[in-house]
Amino acid sequence: MKKILFSVSLSFLCLFVSAQPGDTKTMQETARNFMLAGDYDNAIVVLNRALDQDKNNLELQKDLVLTYYMKRDFTRALEGVKNIVDRDDADVVTYQICGNVYKGMEMTKECERMYRRALKKFPKSGPIYSELGELLWAVKDFTAIDFWEKGIQADPAYSGNYYNAATYYFYTKDKVWSLVYGEIFVNMESLGERGMVMKEELLKGYKEKLFADADLLKDQDKKLSEFGISFLQGMGKQAVLTSKGINTESLTMIRARFILDWYEGNATKYPNRLFDYLQQLLREGMFEAYNQWLFGPVDNLAAYENWTKSHAAEYEAFNKFQRSRIFRMPPGQYYQTK
Repeated sequence: MKKILFSVSLSFLCLFVSAQPGDTKTMQETARNFMLAGDYDNAIVVLNRALDQDKNNLELQKDLVLTYYMKRDFTRALEGVKNIVDRDDADVVTYQICGNVYKGMEMTKECERMYRRALKKFPKSGPIYSELGELLWAVKDFTAIDFWEKGIQADPAYSGNYYNAATYYFYTKDKVWSLVYGEIFVNMESLGERGMVMKEELLKGYKEKLFADADLLKDQDKKLSEFGISFLQGMGKQAVLTSKGINTESLTMIRARFILDWYEGNATKYPNRLFDYLQQLLREGMFEAYNQWLFGPVDNLAAYENWTKSHAAEYEAFNKFQRSRIFRMPPGQYYQTK
């Protein structure tokens, strides 16, 4: 009996020691594990205990607000927002968490004001531009595209604005930025549902929009940039290759010739990381595999699977190469005119 009591006492002592002041990081990790497991009540208990020891800890406060949000206790989440949104040390993630709470409570105007305030503090934050645009798009305010474009220009390494802008342009008569932004996005974020959706949109863009008219410049915006005009002129030179329709094989040829032509006259004037990558793939003999990866699964799945089996070594070499790199757009390669 004494051994049992001693063991229980030792257990409580260990628990007490592990929760001593100054160990808030451990408690935060414990709370986050509870959050990941969906045990939000225990996460809240632990976070409140940690905040008793460090009341002004922004990271703990953000986690608490996020936990209430995930629990869908928006009333308490909103109370937490008021404690962090006006802090001098509020960071981009703080505003993102607060935005989720406002959107959860359908407080659109408050959310918009908060995002705009955040952009004054973080004028180069791609995530904030993206989320403000999404907020406006949800209420059919089409000025959303202006924020996605600003996000691409200010933070070209952030993928979300490319996805949103490409999706917007697919709904318009645009034949340039829907394709360019869409392919940039797929290379930045290929995994997941959004990557597959964008591949489908890219194939549709080539089939239903780009080559739908003999004159590729027909119905295009009069403010189309010189880059955009050069893009369409370059693609127009390859229109003869569409005589048998648009599919993965014909797109591979069209796009290969386009890149070769681009680097004869436009690459110096308009440096573009995406086109540089496509040229690299051409030089290293992986361009066909890349286009199979990009269009094959959504064009003709059976043909794609047959191609990967009959070109197993080639496709594996491309996949290995692709996994070894991270695609990012650099600053200074923005050619849109909005």
